[in-house]
Amino acid sequence: MNTYQPKPEHKFTFGLWTVGNTGGDPFGESVRSRISPVEIVHLLAETGAYGVNFHDNDLVPFHATPTERNAIVKDFKHALDETGLRVPMATTNLFTHPVFKDGAFTSNDAKVRAFALQKTLKAIDLGVELGAKVYVFWGGREGVESDATKDPVESIKRFREAMNFFCDYALDQKYDLKFALEAKPNEPRGDLFFPTTGAYLGFIETLDHPEMVGVNPELAHEHMAGLNFTHAVAQAWEAGKLFHIDLNDQNYARYDQDYRFGMQNLKQAFFLVKFLEDVKYPGSRHFDAHAFRTESYDGVKDFAVGCMRNYLILKERAEKWNADPEIQGILKEINHQDESMKVLTGAYSREKAALLKSTSFEPDELAKRGLGYEKLDQLTNELLFGVR
Repeated sequence: MNTYQPKPEHKFTFGLWTVGNTGGDPFGESVRSRISPVEIVHLLAETGAYGVNFHDNDLVPFHATPTERNAIVKDFKHALDETGLRVPMATTNLFTHPVFKDGAFTSNDAKVRAFALQKTLKAIDLGVELGAKVYVFWGGREGVESDATKDPVESIKRFREAMNFFCDYALDQKYDLKFALEAKPNEPRGDLFFPTTGAYLGFIETLDHPEMVGVNPELAHEHMAGLNFTHAVAQAWEAGKLFHIDLNDQNYARYDQDYRFGMQNLKQAFFLVKFLEDVKYPGSRHFDAHAFRTESYDGVKDFAVGCMRNYLILKERAEKWNADPEIQGILKEINHQDESMKVLTGAYSREKAALLKSTSFEPDELAKRGLGYEKLDQLTNELLFGVR
């Protein structure tokens, strides 16, 4: 159906590392040949995607010379011009090379920390050159296997020092750029620092320029911790810190599976899409996911189309939920406000506190009221099943 055809205004993006994933895993070799960034751009253009994001080394190999780097970037820019794809976000690979085996900004080795700063500065320049407005930090190796190896307080201070450095650099260069921090509880380290979105929201307020730094919540990462992703996104949005978002799917308490968006937990995906659309989230809908190892590149296209199509189907379902008379009637009833309670709730005053303490309530009577949540949830299921 044309209803589910992606359009530029949907801002659907993928990473070079996602559609370019060759299907290798810790137990098996690659099943797809590696394709170039230019080929990935054209593949994504065929699916109707809006943009493409990258780690520095997804585009420019780690050991590339300046001449090689410039040629690669020139070809990539040409592909972007040919297809009309945008680069809304960029990031740095600080986890693949063995030099980062003990982390980057939190490494115990000062030379490694300095190299990580240098690599990131160059990658920020590259991202800005290609049009990125958001720069993401995922601390893939910023953690430990044993707490004997690192002082967590010192590690937090090191990470803060790095983020302050990058904010000052962006300001000094007059870059129109915001930073987004991406949390994960574990993998590839035994335990990663800043394991959840909430942990980063607390950390951001300790920075020199907190207004420049937000979060990039990822569905799979919050589910790995057994958490509700929509709640994490809502907290970030309410704090004004939802700068970017990674969409995929994941079984709870498993390794990082990066399934196609909407594949595994339909109701979670539904309420996430509903939230993003209800609040009119303006940023990219970035799919940080991978096609099954069983697929050829035709299957990779099917995967990319499936991510976008699922989002748009759930967007349509959310619109139906918001317009359903029975659902909205239940919501109106359960959210009905007793006007007489306004003098007892809201902002504190000494008079209000005194009035509250003198008011007589009947908790046993209040407890008798049924809320209708069972019916509301069942109606939601039936709408998702397509029978409403």
